[in-house]
Amino acid sequence: MNIKVICHLMGLILVLEAVFMVPAVLISLYDGEIAAVQSLLLTITAMAAVSAVLLYTARTRKRSFYAQEGFVTVGLSWIVMSVFGCLPFVISGEIPSFVDALFEVVSGFTTTGASILPDVEAISRGLLYWRSFTHWLGGMGMLVFLLAVIPQGPGAGYSMHLLRAESPGPSVGKLTPRLGETAKALYLIYIALTVSCCVFLLLGGMPLFDSVCTAFGTAGTGGFGIKGDSLAGYSPYLQNVVTVFMALFGVNFSIYYLLLLREFKIALLDEELRLYFGLMLGSIALISWNTVPLFGSLREAIHHSAFQVSSIMTTSGFSTVDFNVWPPFSKAILLGLMFVGASAGSTGGGIKCARILLLMKELRRNIRKTMHPRAVRLVRINNRGIDEQVIQNVNAYMAAYLVLAGLSFILVSLDGFSFETNFSAVAACFNNIGPGFDAAGPMANYSGYSIPSKLILTADMLLGRLEIFPILTLFSRHTWDRSK
Repeated sequence: MNIKVICHLMGLILVLEAVFMVPAVLISLYDGEIAAVQSLLLTITAMAAVSAVLLYTARTRKRSFYAQEGFVTVGLSWIVMSVFGCLPFVISGEIPSFVDALFEVVSGFTTTGASILPDVEAISRGLLYWRSFTHWLGGMGMLVFLLAVIPQGPGAGYSMHLLRAESPGPSVGKLTPRLGETAKALYLIYIALTVSCCVFLLLGGMPLFDSVCTAFGTAGTGGFGIKGDSLAGYSPYLQNVVTVFMALFGVNFSIYYLLLLREFKIALLDEELRLYFGLMLGSIALISWNTVPLFGSLREAIHHSAFQVSSIMTTSGFSTVDFNVWPPFSKAILLGLMFVGASAGSTGGGIKCARILLLMKELRRNIRKTMHPRAVRLVRINNRGIDEQVIQNVNAYMAAYLVLAGLSFILVSLDGFSFETNFSAVAACFNNIGPGFDAAGPMANYSGYSIPSKLILTADMLLGRLEIFPILTLFSRHTWDRSK
């Protein structure tokens, strides 16, 4: 285990986090929020001090960097930046409980959008900005940003191991010959889409601050609103803009790269893309049909159904209505979409459409093999054979997913909330959705849960965003065995 190279990367991550906190300081200064300014500056100072120690410790680091270091770096970095990221809320007293503040910021970085705030509009604008910006940072990943800024790593495999550990999906591929350039391409697309979303919101009359924060939440598919009713108070045009951009950010970013290269046929025939939009459009049609009696017209039913399907499937978590009161059929579809999630290689959470596609094809192969045991069949996606190791990794992921989610549900149930509340809360946190049903619904929050349950749900959010293994690696004795 190369501890020094891990310290070096974590030091750089803290430097970046401190820099990204500066706009929140400027907003707080402009608004005259002295407590927020002081808390942010104290946190920046602490991060600068810790990063200086880490970088000094790592000055004689070796160049070796392997998968083990990649998983540990990602797991530790996300925990450390969440701990420092929550300090301004605690120091300012706006979220006095450290556990509550940690829950809120982990929810931000993991793009979950679950909140413990009973009155979000009481938070100062500087800290609201920072809260929303954590979505944007977490959406594509802080270490991916680091690779985009500093593409040359300390050793062989540096870029691949970090991308593999932080990027969502069953496998990581190159968009360009060099992975550093791939990270840069991803972030350029990400920034372009974010700016486009913000511009369309401004054109609809949304105030600048609201537009920026909403664009951050939409881009990161996070769903932190700056209003108590999420996006319900905004115009239908603004809601439609968010609907479209949530769906766009749930698409695998390699599709956009192919479109830029004018590889339109390859992009549009992508099997995961077709599954993603097929599930989305089919769900919108079914829920619209089922909820027409709740709305004044079919048009209004389609409007709200499209928004909520886009929000839940991309794991954004914004809301325009209380879908808690929708018929059981519609709620069942939304619950199913919570687990499916968005595309691999997007900013969305959930199991991912790519894994669902692989599991379906593997199931079909196994059924055929029972009838023809000697037949050799490959699992293919987009006419390319899938490596058996990738399929094994998907199976291992699903096994760990079911065990950890089930255990979390059992432990959280000690708090005494209803089955629907606890099941949907765990599903919403593990899949990085945000709102669940019943007492964890879109017009409620997670403040009623006990401290142990909040810590469990916080861990679920990290496990879901980092896709389990980087966090589990931290608790493996083999990881820290210096003799290996």
